[in-house]
Amino acid sequence: MTIDRRKFMTGAGVAAASAGVAAPALAQSMPEVKWRLTSSFPKSLDTIFGTGEMLAKYVAEASDNRFQIQVFGPGEIVPGLQALDAVQTGTVECAHTPTYFYIGKDPALAFGTGIPFGLNARQQHAWWHFFDGRTITNEVLARYNAVAFAAGSSGAQMGGFFRKEIKEVADLNGLKFRIGGLAGQILAKLGVVPQQLAPGDVYPALERGALDAAEFVGPYDDEKLGFLRVAKYYYAPGWWEGGAMLHLIVNKQKLDELPAHYRGILANACEAAHNWMLAKYDAVNGPALRRMVEKGAELRVFPTPVLEAALKASNETYAEISAKNADFKRAWESLQAYRQDVLPWWQLNEYAFDTFMVRTRGRS
Repeated sequence: MTIDRRKFMTGAGVAAASAGVAAPALAQSMPEVKWRLTSSFPKSLDTIFGTGEMLAKYVAEASDNRFQIQVFGPGEIVPGLQALDAVQTGTVECAHTPTYFYIGKDPALAFGTGIPFGLNARQQHAWWHFFDGRTITNEVLARYNAVAFAAGSSGAQMGGFFRKEIKEVADLNGLKFRIGGLAGQILAKLGVVPQQLAPGDVYPALERGALDAAEFVGPYDDEKLGFLRVAKYYYAPGWWEGGAMLHLIVNKQKLDELPAHYRGILANACEAAHNWMLAKYDAVNGPALRRMVEKGAELRVFPTPVLEAALKASNETYAEISAKNADFKRAWESLQAYRQDVLPWWQLNEYAFDTFMVRTRGRS
């Protein structure tokens, strides 16, 4: 067979020219980017710290390892409660942390994570994406040169470990309790002395008696942190965190510098990490609770009068803050409106199904 040399050369020339254009264009569209992420959570907690690692893994896989995020534990770059500061100043590009750690900057940041007697995990996620959660939180964070993406949820948390039983509201008076977010302010109205400590500092404080009680997340993490060794009464529910959401908080300039498809990869990785964290906790909390009960944990439910008093104090606190802070007021009104719509549906269907299944568990 005879090959037309002119056609061959023309085709080869076109191919070569195309290759010469395509390779640099591809390289330009997939630049190498390396970020640092500081987590607010100890490396020993493989679910909550591990969510940051999973997020970084998803980003690397989706970008063929050209966009890499290195994850650091608290104290390796900055302490756990200074993660937002590090993002704001550009010390790191991003942080994995709950926004409620930073209510000292603006109390409206409590809503990003979730407020006492607020929403459960699925409701919080819906309010974030389809109502005002993301908008209001990011308007506040813009003042700190930051943008937040939902990136994790614990589900409903436990009420924590206590050295003594809580039988009535009076038992809260003078109680030194590690508790974060607005719940500390609310419980202070009931006599509690709230302490906000980074996760890694909680056990030593409980052990030496600087704390009378401590809450963190749920059975899996509480077991790892060893709270049962120094306090035996384990309370439910964690009414202050019915569906606590975590975030990837990103330096705004660094986010703006990313190619558009890298920003898409980052956003999707955050959602994937969010789902991974919630599913992981749902998988591991049950067995961890059983192990701790076998080791002597005494399960308790907060008495109804305590819950009622805490709810009253919560609503008083929200009214007081709303009178001073327009963003808080807007978020609180938005959440109430959403909750007014979602709870009747939840009661009719989700709650009815769950309670029936709990009541009939064990039947073959």
